[in-house]
Amino acid sequence: MIETLESFPRVRLGHLPTPLERCDRLSEALGGPRIWIKRDDCTGLAAGGNKTRKLEYLLGRAVAEGHRTVVTYGAVQSNHARQTAAACARLGLRCELLLTRSVPRSDELYETSGNVLLDGLLGARVRIVDDADQIAGALAEIGPAYEIPPGGSNEIGTLGYVNAAVELAAQAERVPVRFDRIVVAASTAGTTAGLCVGAALAGLDARVEAIAVYEPADRTRARVDELVAATSRLLGVDPPEGGREVHGDWLGPGYGIATDEMVEAVRLLARTEGILLDPVYTGKAAAGLLGLVRSGRLPADGDVLFWHTGGMPGLFVHPDAFTG
Repeated sequence: MIETLESFPRVRLGHLPTPLERCDRLSEALGGPRIWIKRDDCTGLAAGGNKTRKLEYLLGRAVAEGHRTVVTYGAVQSNHARQTAAACARLGLRCELLLTRSVPRSDELYETSGNVLLDGLLGARVRIVDDADQIAGALAEIGPAYEIPPGGSNEIGTLGYVNAAVELAAQAERVPVRFDRIVVAASTAGTTAGLCVGAALAGLDARVEAIAVYEPADRTRARVDELVAATSRLLGVDPPEGGREVHGDWLGPGYGIATDEMVEAVRLLARTEGILLDPVYTGKAAAGLLGLVRSGRLPADGDVLFWHTGGMPGLFVHPDAFTG
């Protein structure tokens, strides 16, 4: 399987392997299982994050095919857009970002700070678009380009997390530790799908508990299943059956909208482990972790891995959630 992965074009962008750490103070505070964290906020590349792994394969293909311009999509404060801008800067590619107002905010702080500020600093051209007609017009103006879907979530990008599961399996063997569960945020679903396929291939007997942060659980589950199937076909393997669940309990009113559970989780990780999460993805995923522990849905005497997918720049456009 590793040999099959190596047959796909790839550019090296991340600081890999990322750290695997025990969270003893968090475990003590919760009185539950032994909690570990996989630090994909430490992938490097302009504040890091999970998209760096996907971009290694996506831009590997772009470079192999001779593209000089890359266009991708996301919300205004997209972590994927920021990491794409950074990767393009490193590779000398022109980067075009088409960002949509997926969160009910259009204030100056939200549209000029955080990830948007970094997008411009990294040399990307940023356009905020409101509808399909504006997207079509922008694409016509940009001209020929390598298009990357939102979140980098297609079967090519998902290979980054198949590889990440292989990386985790090697780390777990060295420790040694056997993980019962892996808790991770699920948005466009590429990270979750890659972990599901990779865990099965690498012999990681850990159930993936995906916390929906973008769409309701049923839609997220369907997208995970679709990408698991597509990625398995690409690799020429049978898709894994079972071994995963998608939870919608911690989405709250919608994507990017703060919840009390998210705020508690962000504060708890910061004050017990000195680890910064974000309000949109990892904060809600950590709220899910806390909820699953407190409800007894995670084994009290087991080892649980929380996969930190990054997103820290998003903290700076949500100051109201964490003050007062």
